[in-house]
Parts: sequence; structure tokens; C-alpha cells
Amino acid sequence: MYQRLKEFITFVIYQKRNMKKLIAAASFTAILLVSCTPKAATSSAAPGTSTSTAEQIAQGKTIFENSCGRCHKLPDPASHNPVQWVGIMNSMAPKAKLTDEQHQWVYDYIVSVKK
Repeated sequence: MYQRLKEFITFVIYQKRNMKKLIAAASFTAILLVSCTPKAATSSAAPGTSTSTAEQIAQGKTIFENSCGRCHKLPDPASHNPVQWVGIMNSMAPKAKLTDEQHQWVYDYIVSVKK
């Protein structure tokens, strides 16, 4: 009986050590993943405001056709609200390797289109 109790206590202590290691490894991994995620690009203009000129909107059209249009057709601007468009643009702009300025021009072009 004493031997079984001793084995059980040894097992519990061993499991506790493993659990502490597991928690430490999981915490480290979570911190590493959070610190490595890319930060969302922020636009200097508030969502829904257009600060681009007609020429910049035309450049936005060209950029859309050359960078975005390879994978996407021109979306209906009414399909999302301005805040949603900012989120969509923030997730897609890095894939197209757009600068913040180009990002703004493409955004202004998309929301300026009347379907």
C-alpha cells in the first residue's frame, strides 16, 4: 500500500512539473505569435472621407486595375460601409504592396464609383 501511495505521489509531482512546462511553453508561444503579427496599416483620413483629387482617384483606378484587378473585379461600393472598406483595404493592401498614399487613392476610387 505504501509503495502504491509513493508511486502515486511521484506521478502527481511529475505531472505538475510537466504542466508547469506546458503552461510556460504555451505562454511563450502566445507572446511570440502576438509580437510577430503585422500591425494593421492606418489611414490618415477618417473612414468615409475623401481627401484625394480627381487625378489621384484616376491613379487609384489605375492602381486598382494593375494590382487588385488581377484577382478581383471592381466591387460594389454599397456592399460595405466605410469602416468595413477600411478593414478590407488594410488586409489587402500589403498583398498588393501598396504605399499608404496608394492605399488611400484606391480606397477613394472604390468608394467614388457609382454602380
